[in-house]
Amino acid sequence: MTGAPHESILSEALLRRIKRNSRRLAVEAMRSMESQLPFVTSLDASQRADVQMVVQTAVANFVDWLHDPDGDIFSTVEAFRVVPQDLTRKVRLSETVEMVRVAMEFFEKWLPLMARDDDQLVALTEAVLRYGRDLGFAAAAVYASAAESRGAWDTRLEAMVVDAIVRGDTGPAMLSQAATLNWQPSAPVTVLVGAPAIDYSGEAVERVHALARADGRSVLAVVQGYRLVVVVSGEVFTGGTFISGLLDSFDDGPVVVGSTVPGLALAHESAVEALRGYQSAVGWPAAPRPVPASDLLPERALIGDRSALDELGRIVVTPLLDSGGGLPETLDSYLDAGGSIEACARELYVHPNTVRYRLRKITTVTGRDPTDARDAYVLRVAFSVHRMMKAGVRILTPATSVTLSP
Repeated sequence: MTGAPHESILSEALLRRIKRNSRRLAVEAMRSMESQLPFVTSLDASQRADVQMVVQTAVANFVDWLHDPDGDIFSTVEAFRVVPQDLTRKVRLSETVEMVRVAMEFFEKWLPLMARDDDQLVALTEAVLRYGRDLGFAAAAVYASAAESRGAWDTRLEAMVVDAIVRGDTGPAMLSQAATLNWQPSAPVTVLVGAPAIDYSGEAVERVHALARADGRSVLAVVQGYRLVVVVSGEVFTGGTFISGLLDSFDDGPVVVGSTVPGLALAHESAVEALRGYQSAVGWPAAPRPVPASDLLPERALIGDRSALDELGRIVVTPLLDSGGGLPETLDSYLDAGGSIEACARELYVHPNTVRYRLRKITTVTGRDPTDARDAYVLRVAFSVHRMMKAGVRILTPATSVTLSP
């Protein structure tokens, strides 16, 4: 059909009459929807008003469409272009299709009653059927556009929230933005940092989101320059297949996991640990993947991470100094002797069994075994930085030596 349909049949008087009755028809169509579609009755007054406005405008614009049915339906049915920007977030596309169907069934029944003869009846019936089809396509296109726009906005908002977490700007504004992304502020949070997989550089964030959905977790993920920052709800190492799948979104290099904190307001603490660990992980080539930031305390301390320095003092230095019994001296002698108990005993003028007893005591007090190469390194660095700080040696802090920016 080209041009105005049955232009000589559908008189201007008839078209004006349809347009004048658009409000009454919209009200009746709304009642028909309420009686047939249960979800319509659950809409609040404002939402029902939005729906009625869409329907009324669609009826009025039906007359304009009759003059040019081959024109652009999107420029004619403004109701589906302007009014429902908020409505598209309240009513699903499938529900909108159902409302369009019921409304057009109503129009098919009542609009032809305005016809004066059989020719007008046929013309109106054909026009309503075609208009209903075009209207349905218009609604679908609007929802697709809204979904695309919402997706782009969510991506920008997600980046803003992660950036705020990294900066430590975890106030009410950030929590409100995260709530918009359906994040529960009180949920436990863990932050991971690593390089995004090269093969998935454009898809890393999407893959992380898909994994989180499958595991029933909330997640925020952003690629910041050379690193992928993932903020996930819950503990990571209890995730089983989740963490193994998550690693596929990262490159083959180190992936560092910060500690799990009680809520999003404290996520900056986990982020700092993960970021410092990622910056210093190159110092431990044999580190597991993923590696907890707490296992990188000596490397983090060497780049001036204040929290790592404090933690080494709390779990290593202070307990050994408080224990006495020659434990610090035994540790120094044992490490200087290259792990030889006999050489250490000679240096201290004690029996080798005394050295063995003290080494076991050091393990009990600190949780680190001096006979293990990695634990010995942790113990050595802990006391080295302690002595330097005690002597007044200036250890660079992250504020002057390291930046969190990409």
